Amino acid sequence: MEIQPCAGVDNEGEFTAALPDDTATQALGARLARVLAPGLSVWLCGDLGAGKTTLTRGLLRELGYGGRVKSPTYTLVELYPFSSFNLYHFDLYRFVDPNEWEGAGFREYFNDTSLCLVEWPEKGGALLPRPDVRVRLDILDDGRVAHVQGLTEVGRPCIARLSTP
Repeated sequence: MEIQPCAGVDNEGEFTAALPDDTATQALGARLARVLAPGLSVWLCGDLGAGKTTLTRGLLRELGYGGRVKSPTYTLVELYPFSSFNLYHFDLYRFVDPNEWEGAGFREYFNDTSLCLVEWPEKGGALLPRPDVRVRLDILDDGRVAHVQGLTEVGRPCIARLSTP
């Protein structure tokens, strides 16, 4: 299933897409994989069951990862090593206090040779590195809708490329 753009990229640099099912959510993840690069921080926002890990699965599959992709809810972070960079998939859902971010020692993973995807970034508060890209997944009666924004000088061109199929 191909993702259905709702409005493409709007004037504020937001890419919006209707995601009728998991296949479409994974397809968006694959498209993100083609425009993101090491050194970026991506926040994945949305309620439980919104499709954050499904999106990550599509992204990893596009990058060539063939193993099991699971939510890092209990491990807090999953590492996916590639030949030229590391992808870190964080899930901060279980954090009670933003200071847990500092105590976990995750800050060092955010560097030029890593691509970091963070689920539940609000649990890390202001201590988290600023995102380059934010993906918000909203649950609708007939599927989901994704809102993808470039928030930095590096993130905005990624979203512009995302709008080109």
